[in-house]
Amino acid sequence: MRLCITISCCFLSITTMAQGKYNYSKSDSLKAKAYFDSSWNYSLGSAKHQLYIDSVLQIIPTHSWYWQQKSMPLYKAYKYELGRPFLDSAVKYDAAKWLDYRGFIKCIYERNYRGAIIDFQNAKIINSEKNVMDHPYDFYIGLCYLQLNQLDSSEYFLNAIIKKTIKQHGEDWVHNNHWFYLGIVYYEKENYNKAIECFDHAIKGYAKFSDAKFYKSVCLSELHKSADALALLEQANADYNEGYTIVEDNIFYEYYPYQIKKYYLTAMLAYLRRGETK
Repeated sequence: MRLCITISCCFLSITTMAQGKYNYSKSDSLKAKAYFDSSWNYSLGSAKHQLYIDSVLQIIPTHSWYWQQKSMPLYKAYKYELGRPFLDSAVKYDAAKWLDYRGFIKCIYERNYRGAIIDFQNAKIINSEKNVMDHPYDFYIGLCYLQLNQLDSSEYFLNAIIKKTIKQHGEDWVHNNHWFYLGIVYYEKENYNKAIECFDHAIKGYAKFSDAKFYKSVCLSELHKSADALALLEQANADYNEGYTIVEDNIFYEYYPYQIKKYYLTAMLAYLRRGETK
């Protein structure tokens, strides 16, 4: 009963925020737009850009999108604590639009995984099941559980979205990164054969997926298939050097969980090559 009451109260609070639609006079809207357009005369991360957004918000302080625009440059500058109150205001004035986006920001930028799970669970109450930044909510929930080392929960959510996609559209429609992160779950569980199956699916859809090849190579090494592991790792290294890695719009700003770095490849190559010379 206590759980039901908590969820109900949360739902009422969120739906109240989601109803926060506000009307502005044409004059105020045009004045705000003029300030916003002028903000782009200055670089995104500049103080002057932010001052123009402040002027917009003085005119129409309940406009959720402008609050998001106020927060976004700060997140891209790694100033998460400064950006969060502004993003919270965007959610306050239109939760249906921005709650899932805040969950994404918490997951990928802030690495606040428990907070992200709560936001996505609440977003489901408002929006049922939608996508944000190209992925369904359950993808991010699964990713958060992976980062919290709650591997069974992560496996459940990632498997669920893959099975749903296959049922609705067929296997070719499964996102490469969904296979990749399910493979990571099995890799962490030391179920290397199942991990390799998932990485193979990811590589099938993205032939130069250096991250998937790297972790598949590690799995092959754990299965004592050192020659195969080294050959695949050489491919991964070549792909990485050509700039191929996880494909997500926001990798220009943030590393994604388990995204490889050059020193991963260098260290693993040295390890496998030493084994070859023994």
